[in-house]
Amino acid sequence: MSAQTHTPSPDFPAIAFLGVGSMNGAILQGVLASEATVGDGSAQAVRTTNRSSASAQALAERFTGRITALAEERDAQANRQAAEGAGLIVLGVKPYGVAAVLDEIAEVLVPGTIVVSVAAGVTIAAIASRVPAGVAVLRAMPNTPAAVGAGVTGLAAGPGVTDEQRAVARALFETVGSVVEVDESRIDALSAVSGSGPAYVYAYIEQFEQAAQQLGFSAEDARTLVEGTVIGAARLLQSSQSTPEQLRIAVTSPGGTTAEALKVIAQGGQVANLHQALEAAVARAQEMAAENG
Repeated sequence: MSAQTHTPSPDFPAIAFLGVGSMNGAILQGVLASEATVGDGSAQAVRTTNRSSASAQALAERFTGRITALAEERDAQANRQAAEGAGLIVLGVKPYGVAAVLDEIAEVLVPGTIVVSVAAGVTIAAIASRVPAGVAVLRAMPNTPAAVGAGVTGLAAGPGVTDEQRAVARALFETVGSVVEVDESRIDALSAVSGSGPAYVYAYIEQFEQAAQQLGFSAEDARTLVEGTVIGAARLLQSSQSTPEQLRIAVTSPGGTTAEALKVIAQGGQVANLHQALEAAVARAQEMAAENG
């Protein structure tokens, strides 16, 4: 397993973003904000597809002159047109829609094309079975902080993917944060940790704010206190060389108020609870893989 973060991006081949929702939109923004050249550098080198004309129009206006935005509502062949001639294809459609999109574009894919799926629960084997031989298939699991360039993406490469192709896919996601390369057998576990992880953090913050309000703070003040504390703690962790344990100990004076609060928190069994939660997420991912295989 290896991690890379915010390294300079190489040039990319022409890219087709099929299905531009929040995740593919974040990756698209990251690529365009990077110093990399995509294809020949023209708007035709970055193609996007959406179901609705309104979504495609909004995307075209947001990135005026930098992309070619297509809509299935206007053209049933939009995905095929976007994929044709693209060296890198990023599948951003829902898991249940992956098979249909692959069937649409398979005829225009050529050996050496890189196909990266960000759909949960769709295996590399399931994708490879619908594309021509020689197409490089990878799975990626980014998380929502990619929208602010602080994402963590798990990346798994299929059989036959070359080091160069893997590097291109890794560089794509490095435009929006850090990348951890794993075997596909670990992608569901990674998804349970970092893919779903932001939701666990937000749930904790919700409860923390509610607890602050129960101490008499207004909702506004509770939000300022809690969110500022969480963000500040995360920044300190990121900027220091200390582990979370070391930073916790630094705040916790023996016999003090923090130590007393941590005793109560420990009684709640959060670690065991969290492990059960992660196991549940992994099990659901495996169920989805069976449903979309």
